[in-house]
Amino acid sequence: MTALSSRAPAAAARRTASGGPLAALAALAAVALALPVLALVGRAALSGSLATVAGSAAVLDALALSLATTLASVVLMVALGTPLAFVLARRRFPGSALLETAVDLPIVLPPSVAGLALLLLLGRTGLLGRPLGLLGVELPFTTAAVVIAQTFVAAPLFIRSARTGFAGVDRDLEDAARVDGAGERQLFARVTAPLASGALTAGLVMAWARALGEFGATIMFAGNVEGRTQTLPLLVYGEFQTGGLDTSIAAASILVVAALGVLLAVRVLHWGSALDARSAAG
Repeated sequence: MTALSSRAPAAAARRTASGGPLAALAALAAVALALPVLALVGRAALSGSLATVAGSAAVLDALALSLATTLASVVLMVALGTPLAFVLARRRFPGSALLETAVDLPIVLPPSVAGLALLLLLGRTGLLGRPLGLLGVELPFTTAAVVIAQTFVAAPLFIRSARTGFAGVDRDLEDAARVDGAGERQLFARVTAPLASGALTAGLVMAWARALGEFGATIMFAGNVEGRTQTLPLLVYGEFQTGGLDTSIAAASILVVAALGVLLAVRVLHWGSALDARSAAG
């Protein structure tokens, strides 16, 4: 007991001694990550460009297009991603691991590569683009192309989170609902989906934020046409390229505020654990 008591102060001293360098490195890393964003938002606020330019027609048009296309992307993610996530969570079949890999692949693909892949598939001479063209349907460089690009790169975030949420639902509760006479659709709507709602919401919010900030796949597949495909990230790039620095900074600051709001919502509403569980399961 005496030996243990004598070793405790020494261990505490070693922890204190090592805590100084670790704390300094942690602080340095935090500053390195936060300072560029603070410089951007600070410049926009202090120069007055955020208040002046944020109400301009170009920014408002790009913001309206971003909100409209990301809303459409969210609808597609829910409609197509929810059944896929449920199957991945509840079924094991030959090729399921390959399917999961295919779902996750857009997360790690460079956005420009994702856009090029969409162009080769759905472009005028693409694998599906040629037959679509014969039917009078042309997708590249349209607003629909923006929605497709956003959905392609962001949907895996929702699917992965939803998969974890469905996998975590207690099967005994579902069996009890079946015994009480619930059909499968009723069971999903009243038991499974509500119990997985935390993971579903977290994944959906993060996927929406990813769609809002999408740039590379959009510019490759949809182009940068003002009023039709020019979302906020493309406006930031276009204005910077043409010397409109104040407009570029203002639009970028709006994106930063939107991203910050999403991350704060995830933490304040306690959705972060769902995202952590998703990451661990992946």
